[in-house]
Amino acid sequence: MFWFSATEARQVLTALDRGDPRIDISVDLNLSRDSFSLCGDALVLDAHNRLSRSELLQIAGKENRIFILEDGELEVLEIRDAGYYKLAPTEQAPLLEISGVKMHISKGINPFESAGQMAAQVVKKGARVLDTCSGLGYAASAALNLGAREVVSVELSDAVIALRKRNPWSQALFGANIRLVHANIDSYIRELETASFDAVIHDPPRFSLAGELYGEEFYREIFRVLKRRGSLFHYTGNPQLLKRGTSFIDHAVKRLRASGFTKVVKIPELMGVTAYK
Repeated sequence: MFWFSATEARQVLTALDRGDPRIDISVDLNLSRDSFSLCGDALVLDAHNRLSRSELLQIAGKENRIFILEDGELEVLEIRDAGYYKLAPTEQAPLLEISGVKMHISKGINPFESAGQMAAQVVKKGARVLDTCSGLGYAASAALNLGAREVVSVELSDAVIALRKRNPWSQALFGANIRLVHANIDSYIRELETASFDAVIHDPPRFSLAGELYGEEFYREIFRVLKRRGSLFHYTGNPQLLKRGTSFIDHAVKRLRASGFTKVVKIPELMGVTAYK
């Protein structure tokens, strides 16, 4: 597979216009770079895959899309299901968008790094970690990099699961020490043993899509499955004022405390909170 965004397509078109014989470029969304031939007004990737000038112009004209070339077939990494799901390019790892809403912190930081910072708030070496709403799996990957001995990573959406299988930045999910679960976390968590996790990373969809995952009842389940002195990082998203002097994140803090967490700390730069049992 080879991945391209408008940025890479424009680089190749510029090199073709100059008459360059080769180009150094990333074809795996900034994970690495390699050298490829430019021949006959086309980019030659291997014996079976090349991009013509017209295909490169097509990619260059779609600013916020990622294309994948596989077995000579070019397609956009997107799925139109109950919503519109797509991978969108950044300067590093791609982010997930659902119906135009970014599912990651993207301002001033790339999504892979922001997920790593979230995981670093609560994950210690040897920890058993529950990743409640896996998405592209960046937080789960970060937990493994931080030394987690096991990550249980839960995702409900078929569309998201399909996209992450074709995302080069998500491939750590398919290695050792990680258990992928296709389920609704709101029901799945009730099947988990009490005091069975050292840390929980809770990065749910926005409140309007999954309000139950911000409720006291669900928070009590997180508290239950955490071991004593276990910790939670909860991404709440950009705080929106509900009424004068009170924000969405403040309401989440109150519900976490009511659920049993004794120490809840706002982390404004990550748009979330840490909570401790």
